[in-house]
Amino acid sequence: MRIAIVTDAWQPQVNGVVRTLTATKAELEAMGHEVLVVSPDRFATLPCPTYPEIRLALTGRGGVGRLIRAFDPDAIHISTEGPLGLAARRWCLSRSLRFTTAYHTQFPDYLAKRTGVSAEVFWRYIRWFHRPAEAILASTASVDTVLGAQGLHHTRRWGRGVDLSLFTPDGTHDPAIAGLPGPVQLYVGRVAVEKNIEGFLTTNHPGTKVVVGDGPAREALAARYPAAHFVGPRFGPALAAAYRSADVFVFPSRTDTFGLVMIEALACGTPVAARPAPGPVDVLSDDVGAIDETLDVAIAAALDRDRAACTAYARRFTWTASATQFLDALAPIRPVARRAA
Repeated sequence: MRIAIVTDAWQPQVNGVVRTLTATKAELEAMGHEVLVVSPDRFATLPCPTYPEIRLALTGRGGVGRLIRAFDPDAIHISTEGPLGLAARRWCLSRSLRFTTAYHTQFPDYLAKRTGVSAEVFWRYIRWFHRPAEAILASTASVDTVLGAQGLHHTRRWGRGVDLSLFTPDGTHDPAIAGLPGPVQLYVGRVAVEKNIEGFLTTNHPGTKVVVGDGPAREALAARYPAAHFVGPRFGPALAAAYRSADVFVFPSRTDTFGLVMIEALACGTPVAARPAPGPVDVLSDDVGAIDETLDVAIAAALDRDRAACTAYARRFTWTASATQFLDALAPIRPVARRAA
């Protein structure tokens, strides 16, 4: 099968969307499928305001359409709602071609936090963008509910996986983390306002707080919370070592749609403390984590969880199963009568 994936999020960006798409592409190709990724690196770009590491492609439906047409795909998946996703949507609709989309990120909530504008303003665009899709791929039941509340009921499940050869309880520890006074409480991810990292840094549980990652809020948060250790980004084996070095992984976000970092931490044997939010409520179980509106309560409870149980639980999340769900949700490209755009 020939599959075209259009995405505004791609390497060298570091985020859950890129990691999901990279892993899915690798699994699909291992299954014998051909995959074209239409991403910003194929076009001239400009930096995204407030996120300069994210590049926005300068092209329209003609530029995107030429790449898709030359590839001659059997199915088209539009993974993001940015400039490339918009161009691909227009190109498909102009030819009455089927396509699927995905809802990876709670952009209405993120943008509301950054701009002070009501999330409903941004939801209008999200509803308009996804309505013509044959299916909207969603990672959890909570995301289904969020989209359903917006009148978008045509969802299909697309779960996530973890690299179980990399994220294991056995291996090295991070020397910058392992020697810190315990219990070591770890956050991994983008250091940005929408991740609610300040909710983690203001907790009162004894021990040491560690932040792994980078982003626009890092400098300000490091200055405001000097007792916390901001150790920068970690990748591959170094990231696995960081997870192993922690006593508990703290996930303070209220808006993430899944949270790949949670299952990576679990695979390394580290229990998870989180607030009740989309992602944690679907991903975690009581024997591997704790969810409470008060993070201090969740941290204390998670520290009692068995690390071996965390590792065993994480093994149910595989990229092979995720890629199979992705394949099952795709729609043949043949022209069909469409919903109103």
